[in-house]
Amino acid sequence: MHKHHSALGLATAPSGSARGIALAKRPVQPVTLIRPHAAARAARYFVEKFPGRSLYAVKANPSPDLIRVLWDAGVTHYDVASIAEVRMVAATLPGATLCFMHPVKAAEAIEEAYFQHGVRVFSLDSIEELEKIVAATTDSDGNAATDLTLCVRLRVSSEHSMLSLASKFGAAPGETKELLFRTRQVADALGICFHVGSQAMTPEAYAQAIERVRAAIVDAAVTVDVVDVGGGFPSSYPGMEPPPLDRYFETIHRAYESLPISYSAELWAEPGRALCAEYSSLIVRVERRRGAELYINDGAYGALFDAAHIGWRFPVALLREPDSNARDMEFSFYGPTCDDMDHMAGPFLLPADVQAGDYIEIGMLGAYGSAMRTAFNGFTNGETVVVDDEPMTSLYRDEEDETVRANVVTL
Repeated sequence: MHKHHSALGLATAPSGSARGIALAKRPVQPVTLIRPHAAARAARYFVEKFPGRSLYAVKANPSPDLIRVLWDAGVTHYDVASIAEVRMVAATLPGATLCFMHPVKAAEAIEEAYFQHGVRVFSLDSIEELEKIVAATTDSDGNAATDLTLCVRLRVSSEHSMLSLASKFGAAPGETKELLFRTRQVADALGICFHVGSQAMTPEAYAQAIERVRAAIVDAAVTVDVVDVGGGFPSSYPGMEPPPLDRYFETIHRAYESLPISYSAELWAEPGRALCAEYSSLIVRVERRRGAELYINDGAYGALFDAAHIGWRFPVALLREPDSNARDMEFSFYGPTCDDMDHMAGPFLLPADVQAGDYIEIGMLGAYGSAMRTAFNGFTNGETVVVDDEPMTSLYRDEEDETVRANVVTL
């Protein structure tokens, strides 16, 4: 694994850790740490335990290195949301199955995806989008496509999630009957999909959404081939410790089994955050301390977009040798740009004696950290280093330890 990444031009630290990198390199710019083993572990968990098929939501972290790791761990299907993502995954993983799950697409993007990249799965939430897909996948001789899997997206509640996805997409209850019926006429396989919102904190979010699916199927009286429960599977953050993922899987499976669909129907999910959050963290340097405010060299226009703009709290640790004995206190962060909005309120708990020149690891940035990074004001990311220490928090490590213990007992 490490040799593979070295060939891609990344610096490697075969036995590296966040502390070791910070103290040995004393980096001037932020350092991104990636943990292929953590992403592979998360992927294996979904591949082995989710009671259906898992599609990686590429938008959460579009790194070609990461999607190769997920592929090697058994993830064969990818949720792509733009023609650029289609092209990137097709070029990186020629054998992957691509599912274009954005409900509003350019006709040109649909046409290229279908005819050039072999995409056969598309989502939609309106008659207009259905007509656009049909037109864009009709060949030059006027032959309409007969091999489409079309997933109608329903609008469902985001009340149980930290980030709502309830207002932009999804057919409302009064719109679904005609849309499902008309989609059924042109689709080789008809799907229903939804998204409960990002970081769903209870499995009941999925049970409630699947009840909405039931009502739509009964109302339209159509045969459904795919039920896609979307994303929203959580990771662990300070103040946001979700139940174990197996409870989500059990709840989804129980609700899915009760739907009026055939035995040949398929259950899908689109995990993004849950597959990549533990893949990456960031080492930053404190450039100034002003009371309980720390000026660091990454921020709102870098990997900490979520910390600044939606108040997301990430785990933090002081990287110092020896460890500080000071009590923890609450800090906020300022990023390196000239913008007052480059502010992360936190609070972030760190030893009270943290000072300029210290290094801090900010964890769980594999999801949306690298994806949201810009070069505003000329501040960019520094080195990317592969390490093999554990992520700062994990939903999968205890599960892996239990499996190891069970195997030892069996032996």
